[in-house]
This record gives sequence, C-alpha cells and structure tokens, in this order.
Amino acid sequence: MVKSIYAFLLLCFMAQGHAAFATHAFSLYDTPKYPAGFTHFDYVNPDAPKGGELFLANPDRRSSFDKFNPYSLKGVAAAGVSNLMFETLAVSSGDEVATMYGLLADDMVLAPDKLAMTFHINPKARFNNGDPVLAADVKYSFDTLMAKGAPQFKSIFAEVKRCVVVDERTVKFEFKSLNHELPLIVGSVPVFSRKWAAGTEFDQIQLTPPIVSGPYLIDRYDTGRSISYKLNPDYWGANVPTRKGTFNFGRINYRFYKDDVAKLEAFKAGEFDLVVEYSAKNWARSYKGPKFTSGEIIKRELTHSNGAGMQGFVMNLRRPQFQDVRVRRALDLALDYEWMNRQLFFGSYKRIYSFFNNSPMAATGLPSADELKLLEPLRDKLDPVVFGPAPTPPNTDAPRSLRANLLEAVELFRQAGWTYRDGALRNAKGEPFAFEIIDDQSALSRVISVYIRNLEKLGIQVTQRTADFALVQKRMDEFDFDMTSIRFPDVSSPGNEMFDMFGSKAADEKGSSNAWGLKDPAVDRLVEKLVAADSRQQLVAAARALDRVLLHKHIVVTHWYSSTHRVAYRDRFGIPATAPLYYQADPYVISTWWQEKAR
Repeated sequence: MVKSIYAFLLLCFMAQGHAAFATHAFSLYDTPKYPAGFTHFDYVNPDAPKGGELFLANPDRRSSFDKFNPYSLKGVAAAGVSNLMFETLAVSSGDEVATMYGLLADDMVLAPDKLAMTFHINPKARFNNGDPVLAADVKYSFDTLMAKGAPQFKSIFAEVKRCVVVDERTVKFEFKSLNHELPLIVGSVPVFSRKWAAGTEFDQIQLTPPIVSGPYLIDRYDTGRSISYKLNPDYWGANVPTRKGTFNFGRINYRFYKDDVAKLEAFKAGEFDLVVEYSAKNWARSYKGPKFTSGEIIKRELTHSNGAGMQGFVMNLRRPQFQDVRVRRALDLALDYEWMNRQLFFGSYKRIYSFFNNSPMAATGLPSADELKLLEPLRDKLDPVVFGPAPTPPNTDAPRSLRANLLEAVELFRQAGWTYRDGALRNAKGEPFAFEIIDDQSALSRVISVYIRNLEKLGIQVTQRTADFALVQKRMDEFDFDMTSIRFPDVSSPGNEMFDMFGSKAADEKGSSNAWGLKDPAVDRLVEKLVAADSRQQLVAAARALDRVLLHKHIVVTHWYSSTHRVAYRDRFGIPATAPLYYQADPYVISTWWQEKAR
C-alpha cells in the first residue's frame, strides 16, 4: 500500500546557499526561480482552454469512500477531494525544490530572527460559499488540525508555538525553535472555513461538502461507486500566477473499481481515460491490442527527476519476533530480487538501496568526514557496524546464490535463538516463528508468494492476507500488522516529515508514518540535525548519516524502483510542451493537461 502522507509533506527540498525570501516567494536555500510579477509556471500552458471532462479510476486502490474530510483519522476520504478542493497559503513549484510561492497568500515575510512567518491573504481569495478567506479561518484551520486532525499534524507542527491573527487578512505563525523548514511547513497548512459543518466535531465530519477555496465543487456522488467534481465558475484564483493554466477540465469524474484487473479491463473498454501503471508485467503484457496499435490509446513513459522513495516489506518492530536485528537481516536474505526482476518484472527495475534512493542523500561506502562529525558524538548509542561500509541489499547473482543466502539466514537465526526442529523454526520455548503479511495490492500477491516460498524453506510459518484498502488502512493506522508492503512518497530532499517517519514520538501516534515502530535516540538526534541544516552540505551529510544508521537496522526488505511514470491514456488531451522536474503522475495530469477532443 502507499502510505498516506499529506500534501504538505511532499514539498521538495534540495538546493544550495542560504534562505532567501521575497514578498511573493520563499526559498529554503536558494533564490526563487520565478521573480515577482511572474504570470505562470513554465510547465503549464497559460492559454489552455477550460472545459471538457476527465474520467479517472479510484487511485491507491481505495475501492470506496465514506467521507469528504481528508484530514481526519477515521474513514476513507473520497478520491480527489484534497487536491481539487482544499488550498494552502503557498504552493511549491514543480521545477524547483525548497521553494514556495503565494496562493491564498499574496505576501509572506520571515521574521529577522527566523522565529515567525507572516502571511497576508489575497483580498480576492474566496471560499466556495462566497465568503472571503480571512486570517481567522487560517488560525481556525491550524488549531483544528492540531486538536482534531489526524495524529500526523501534531508531529509535523510540533515546533509551531501558535498561530496568531494580526489583522483581518494577516496571520502569523510563531515557532518554538530555529527550524529552517517551518516556513515551508506552515505555508502548506490546508485552509477551510469556520462554517464547514458548524456544530459537528471536526473528526466526525463525514459527507458534508467542504467549504473551501479550491477550483472544484462536488457535483454528485454515489458512495462507494463514483464521485464527480465540477469546475467552480466563480473560482477566485483562476488568474493567480500559481494557478494560471492549471485545473483546466470542466468536470473530473472518478469511478471506483474493486480490483486492478477489473480496472484495467474497464480502461480498455473506454470507461475512463487514463491509467498510471505500477506493474511491470501488466505494462509489458496487458497494454496491447487494436486500440494501442491505432493510436486511440497512447502508451508512454514520462521521465521525472524525483528521488525514489522507500518501498518494501516493512516489519513492525512492536512485534517481538522482529526485535532482533539478526532476525531482520535473515528475513532480508530470503528475498530473491534478481530472480523476480528476471522472471516477474521483465528486467525493468532496479533494487532500492537507500531510504533516499536515487539521490545525493543516499549513504554509500565508508562514512565521510562530514558524516563522522555527526556520528561520533552518538557512538555509544550506535552499533559499531555503522562506522563501516553502508550495507547493500543481498543479491543472488553469481558467485552468490539463493542457497548461499538462505544458509547465511539460518546461521543468523541460530545466533538469535531460533533453530529448526519439529518441522518449524522455533525458539527456546518451542514457539514457532510465524507472522502474517497483509496487503491491499492483488498485483503483489505473486511477489509475496515467491517470498513466502523462500521463507518456508527456513521453517517460517507465513500467512498471506490480501484485504481491501479500507481494512488495511485501518489496521495500519492502529499499527495492527506484522509485515506489509509500503511505498513512502518520493522526496527530492528530506525534511520535517522525517520526524513522522522515524521519530520516537511518532511511533506511539496512531496513524503516523512510523509504521515500523522505530524508537531510537540516535535516529531522533540525526533527524534533528537534518531538519536544522542551513546549507546544502549540512543537509547531505545529515541525510547520509541518518540513512547509514537506518540501513544497518534492517527494518525493511527493500523492493525496486523506476525512473519513469508509466502512463496510458486516450488520445484526447492537450499536454504542456514542458514537463516539471518533480511530480507524481496523477496530480500532474489533473492539474496541467486539458481536453482537445471530446469523448
């Protein structure tokens, strides 16, 4: 499953120099690319026509929905509601990192001591009920998310002291500490009206349409089957530079399918317009036929510059059987990636080797001098192996083999107190080593089956369970799982979201991204160093040191990655001449393409 981390966590951070800001933009390190007075981003068509329809299938395998509130913990939010309806004070651009430009805000200033960020709200900004967006709404949104929103908000905004209304259209966020990333974080607080579902507790809001400022309105829905959004004819921000040329479709429709097979067949039959394909097997074998040959359906790989986010089988360290690092190393040795890539993936992937895969932040070889400056003060809290070479994933290419890896795993299990007897791998008490792998992706079943086959050779008893998105999400939010497949979002540079992924406090916050249950003071300290970095050099060193420590903990059996988005779509769209550098396929299509041909 894809771990849900809200849009404000996906701001890309990677640049050089010192913090720079102007009234229209803020950059963590560098000078903003777009000057004051710019009219649109380079990767949009400012003259794109408005209108037409886009039909999509449910993303993230969420085969149903029961609420329109994307920021509460319980329930499943309708596809598209966050991206199409909610807006923030500022947004990042797709061809820069660590930089934000005003959206609801038309002016933003960092205090000289960097302990506060002030935003002035554009007087033209309006909610979809016609009310102006005011500073009181921003404060209400922030305070509500902290008090009643999903637990992630408390982790992400932990260093924000308070939100203060300065005047009717000016709001100030005060910080507890010199955290360089906080201006970007508070700039991406989702804003909603104080009138939304008035009288109902925020975490109890279900199917009450949001009163928000975004470009779309909910037009109609059939719970669990479909939802349609229509472009707001009175949308306030159509000509704001950060919105010009975006959100061009007059209507966006989502249809919900129970599984990937049904979804693909529905796409071929013309029920919706576009598929982002994550299965190499499907891409190679299933995207063929007369409609592809004729050009009615276009099959294309879109290149990007995203860092490859972590993906793999995550072990829940809250479970006793996974608490010994030797056990976790042994479980890693049982995955035969090279065989899978040849036999299942058509050789189309590369193995993930880092938590900051495919980026300069990945740890390799021995620690650099800059890394050692961060690691040495923590030596008494770290395994000595951290000061050696960074670990690489096990492989089965000659002269290695799966048999050799399994024999090594047997020895690691023996050292950890697990030996094979009476038909199973058992501890000193005679208890068998057993666990469940739960997932919501039918496409991963064959991968899991191959992995289980190897685990069973070691005497491990594994139960495979495939469940629907809502059930898996609920169990993940409660940390009620043994092992599961998770894909964390791509980031071009790590930042405050690391507290939510690896921080000790987040391990006890239900719904956080710390699925593995990691609690380690050395990791906490390195995350603090990473977030506090005030230069590109410091950021890279802290990320590599953190990566090195995490890799040696073996908390995930890593999967694979691709440097392209595989997209198939009907030949009826206009596409901007220039693509952004950093983007996800679905939001890119929805926000920048337009209709050229009717269905």
